[in-house]
Amino acid sequence: MSEAVVTHEHAPEVEEAGSVPGVNNRKFGMWLFIASEVMFFTALIGMFLAYRGQPSAVDFHSRLNIPLTAVNTFVLLTSSLTVVLSLAAAQAGNKRMLTVWLLATVILGSAFVSIQAIEYSRLGADGFVLATSVGTSTFFVLTGFHGLHVIIGVLWCLVVLLRAARGGFSKENNVGVELFGLYWHFVDVVWIILFTVIYLL
Repeated sequence: MSEAVVTHEHAPEVEEAGSVPGVNNRKFGMWLFIASEVMFFTALIGMFLAYRGQPSAVDFHSRLNIPLTAVNTFVLLTSSLTVVLSLAAAQAGNKRMLTVWLLATVILGSAFVSIQAIEYSRLGADGFVLATSVGTSTFFVLTGFHGLHVIIGVLWCLVVLLRAARGGFSKENNVGVELFGLYWHFVDVVWIILFTVIYLL
């Protein structure tokens, strides 16, 4: 009689209506969000490239602090590593290291935004602000929009960190960490493109 009983724990999961077979709905939703963000950033980058040839834009480009931004890029790329390590810790069921790596991500993400704020203040002191020219407008909109994404990511990471500290993740349940990781890696990849297009080309 007991062999015929199927417990709730071992019962097959019922696929949700409208779900994609074999794909976690939350992950699928995140990929759709990232795809929409790719299109948005592509439009902004195209707008920046269209106006960067103006004389005022050329002068503005010479005032960009490439060494400082290179350091900031390294900071953000390092945060991608800490996110990878945090997911690995979650999958291993290591609560302590999960919280350590998530905290490191918060610190690195906050450092990136702080360094970007320093660059903005220096550009402002040189007379380059949002309304200076179309070139500076596209620069501040593009990098500022990315910075906003980093701030959102830092806040999201804090939420994940608090949940991790309370034991909210395990070997079997770590999708929340993975979803955050997908978002953070997207933000990092976008910055690599922006750093190349804005500062190096």
